[in-house]
Amino acid sequence: MTTPTTLYIGWDVGGWNCDNNSASRDALVVLDDALNVIGTPWRGNLRVTLNDATSSRDVINRLLALCQYVPSGNERVAMAIDTPLALPQAFLALARGEAVDTLGRSQDNPYLYRETERWLFARGITPLSPIKDMIGSQATKGMHFLARFAPHITACGQWQSVAGELCAVEGYPSPAKRSAGFAALRQRVYMPETLHAMLHQPTPKQQDIHDAWHCALLAWSLEHAKESVAWPPAEMPAAEGWIFVPKDALSE
Repeated sequence: MTTPTTLYIGWDVGGWNCDNNSASRDALVVLDDALNVIGTPWRGNLRVTLNDATSSRDVINRLLALCQYVPSGNERVAMAIDTPLALPQAFLALARGEAVDTLGRSQDNPYLYRETERWLFARGITPLSPIKDMIGSQATKGMHFLARFAPHITACGQWQSVAGELCAVEGYPSPAKRSAGFAALRQRVYMPETLHAMLHQPTPKQQDIHDAWHCALLAWSLEHAKESVAWPPAEMPAAEGWIFVPKDALSE
């Protein structure tokens, strides 16, 4: 049996109707094991693609085709997605009429932030809240993707399709951009000269692609440079997921 080729996709998520927002769209970048950019980075709205896909394999094929890569049908994809992929458990409990006893600072509010986000706040990183920061459209798009194509939690912050051909995590590109380790990693990426400016010196409308590139690097690092990434502590609730960031971006 042929070993599946593993490809690493970074997805910067736009809102459900981001085709009406020229400043923010879905963006995809694909890397291979050797850190080659595969195909061409893509920017647009994935809503129709997600609607039309009928299976995990089908959505993989469609995403790769958008990036001008002809899939063999045997690819394994590891994807890092730049949007919250779960909601705070306290918020969900509140919707059932179960309130916490006391509330304090915004960044400590369990209705607004998951434990992974509060963990990052304590270490100098300021993630957005799916509840208060107007990214609910993007968050539900990411959660919809998981529910349809990678519904199984295999470990805290890691989702997988039924057959295992698609793995997904939540990545946060902003800390990766200021990581010294990721700065070195970026220099190892091979890309055609035509893509160099887009990925290294993006215009405002190319920021989505720049973020997707860093997500692809995070997906690659989770398998090839595990020591460079911050992994969830044992007590982190799996139902809330985990935001993967470079370890050297943390303040401690």
